[in-house]
Amino acid sequence: MEKFDLVVIGAGPSGYAAAMRALDFKKKVLLIERNRVGGAGVTNGALSSKTWWELSREAASFRKSLKRYNIQAPSISYKEIQAEVRRAVNERKSLLEEHMHLLQDSAYARLLTFKTGTARLISQHEVEIVNGAHKEVVKTDYIILATGSRPRHLPELPLDEKIVMTSEGIENMEDFPESMVIVGAGVIGCEYATIFSGFGKTKVHLIDKGDRILPFEDEDVVRVIERNMENSGVLIHRNSRLVRMEIKNGRVEYELEYTDGGKEIFNVEKALVAVGRTPNYEELWDENRVDIHISKRGIEDNDTQTNVSNIYAVGDITADISLVNVGELEGRYAVEKIFGKPERKLVYENISTIMFLNPEVAGVGLNETQAREKGIDYKVVTLDYSCIPRAIAKRNTQGFIKLLVTNDEHMKILGMKVVGNHASSAIQAVALLISMDKGIEELAECVHPHPSITEGIQECVRMLLGKSMFKPSALTGKLSCRTSTQGVYQDLHF
Repeated sequence: MEKFDLVVIGAGPSGYAAAMRALDFKKKVLLIERNRVGGAGVTNGALSSKTWWELSREAASFRKSLKRYNIQAPSISYKEIQAEVRRAVNERKSLLEEHMHLLQDSAYARLLTFKTGTARLISQHEVEIVNGAHKEVVKTDYIILATGSRPRHLPELPLDEKIVMTSEGIENMEDFPESMVIVGAGVIGCEYATIFSGFGKTKVHLIDKGDRILPFEDEDVVRVIERNMENSGVLIHRNSRLVRMEIKNGRVEYELEYTDGGKEIFNVEKALVAVGRTPNYEELWDENRVDIHISKRGIEDNDTQTNVSNIYAVGDITADISLVNVGELEGRYAVEKIFGKPERKLVYENISTIMFLNPEVAGVGLNETQAREKGIDYKVVTLDYSCIPRAIAKRNTQGFIKLLVTNDEHMKILGMKVVGNHASSAIQAVALLISMDKGIEELAECVHPHPSITEGIQECVRMLLGKSMFKPSALTGKLSCRTSTQGVYQDLHF
């Protein structure tokens, strides 16, 4: 029976990162994958959906530019778009596989082993691997579970991945549907609403059980996204409950009941169910021999370690944040915890996020909604994109920057949200300062490139310090600088 220092189950972002980090410690590691290297981080998930978004954004921008010159936009081919997405997925997947195979032919050859198959823990230190008719068992000192997640299903919906689909079925459509209803107005649902409305070929309906989309986001962020969605033709069913959904004559019929008691029936070509993801831990271990604690959200862990001392869990399989960057962070951290000593405890306060909407929304740390829920008093400054030269040069000044700091003389950074073009590239400096538990002075004196979106962040910081170029009292519609105490705002005057 072959023996390893570490067995990693799942070669998605979390598992792949864990296996590569184990090589740094010169440990003998086995990486097992039953499906595709890269997992949902590459296929039917992060990379594929973001490629769809990039192509949709380009198409919408192209149509807008042509309209300016009274030129009719050419027709968009779904097959060509689909092929481009697949090329992007294959590029990343091929790189990961090539890298792994090159390592196996290098100085790491005696350390790294990759096996294809379905893995199952048959004891605390034994893993069974099944690939077709072939079955084997390996021994290991440590195990990292990184089997990821899949789209969540609602049993009352007639899901067939052809007419009523999850994100996995989207990849296999033959053409743009003329109409589509999306169940779920969270991040995933709103991203797909943005994608399909952006191509300009699909009438999108979005079912929202509340009075606004993105329920965990601040209202000023939601207002921008909702306005753009509706301007792109998206029909948002606010305050609605899905009573039934049926496939009739190859189309989707669904009935909604609204909070005011009214009911409506709609008929569309396709339906997309986007109501979150479910962790993949079914039949992953023999419950009679291994007792790993789980909750409704996933495997319970303490800094990646499960209740079984030598077994760790990382990525979407846990009850933590389901993001690729978080999964990679956890995978690397788990290995460091097993074979070394991490430099610091695993923290999530400085995790950067992006929502691929119109426009893109990037954030780090707390938003105002979260700060209020935690009972934190804070100072908040906002700056409209129309005050930023780079946004003016881009001819797109829709958006804003919002920075939250503690309501004291230290002004430690609590969080930041950027809504608009280049949002994701503007938050990294703030993410670093949050991780270092620093204040804002460093950002105020840094010389930023010109013109750039990060200059807007610097102007926000200078407003908080009372030395900004633009004064909030003068440009009241474009700037604000105020405190929030127990949810009550008060303008700051310098």
